[in-house]
Amino acid sequence: MTEHTAAGPTPAVGAEVPVLERTIGLRDMIAYAGATWDWHRLHYDPEYLEARRLPAPVVDGQVFGALLVEQLQDWLGPRAVVRRLHFRFKNLVFAGDTVRCTGRVTAVDGDAITVEQRIVIVDGDEPERAAVEPAGAEVALRAPEER
Repeated sequence: MTEHTAAGPTPAVGAEVPVLERTIGLRDMIAYAGATWDWHRLHYDPEYLEARRLPAPVVDGQVFGALLVEQLQDWLGPRAVVRRLHFRFKNLVFAGDTVRCTGRVTAVDGDAITVEQRIVIVDGDEPERAAVEPAGAEVALRAPEER
């Protein structure tokens, strides 16, 4: 359960983090590469990918950390400060794939929240495949600014 106050949600143990779902297109990947200066050919070069028998460009692993943090900040708002983030890759994600981030609160200690998260690849009729698991974060909630 999540209690809502004027300062925003105050999560309790067991509360579900709202799902974040995103289709990661090649244009998104190129924009991300430009922002992070990561121009590895694995993320865009058809000849390089063909030589390695990969069906499409591979999504940069840093994207998943960004999605996990985005999911938490969308939920908790600007008072959320992610203190720690951890995640482990399970499967490659390719340009055009849709991923779904889920999460659940596992501990609350004052203004500190611990969340378990995971990211799955959602491919239409195919069963979900884990892209990132385990994953999680420690979040501190700052006091609302007085105005």
